[in-house]
Amino acid sequence: MSRRSTNRRQPIAEMNVVPYIDVMLVLLVIFMITAPLLTQGVKVDLPQAESENIKQPEQEPIIVSVDNKGLLYLNVSSQPDVPIDENTLVNRVAALLRLHPKTPVMVRGDHQVDYGAVVSAMALLQKAGAPSVGLMTRPVE
Repeated sequence: MSRRSTNRRQPIAEMNVVPYIDVMLVLLVIFMITAPLLTQGVKVDLPQAESENIKQPEQEPIIVSVDNKGLLYLNVSSQPDVPIDENTLVNRVAALLRLHPKTPVMVRGDHQVDYGAVVSAMALLQKAGAPSVGLMTRPVE
């Protein structure tokens, strides 16, 4: 009477999730550190107005900011917090619009800036080939 061994090892059908948790925690830390760095910009005190929110565009919009001194800033430049001159603004926006013609173009004007500075920024954007230019406001509190 020979007995066969019934204590054979069966494969374990469980997945080890510890490495996935480690990767997730590392990614979480990376995103927590880099998220505040992604929101760069120029301090512009937008005027308040009752308006509807626009749909979130597929591409990042081109935003030209006009601060209270009338200086121009471009959000898609390598240094968005450094003022940019008019010729450089027109050239960069024209190049971006040639690559991505459906990119929305917006102007953020400080509420203390002269209206003429905002209008001249809009004229520069139209000179660069923007078919339409939107104005950004802050919602009424």
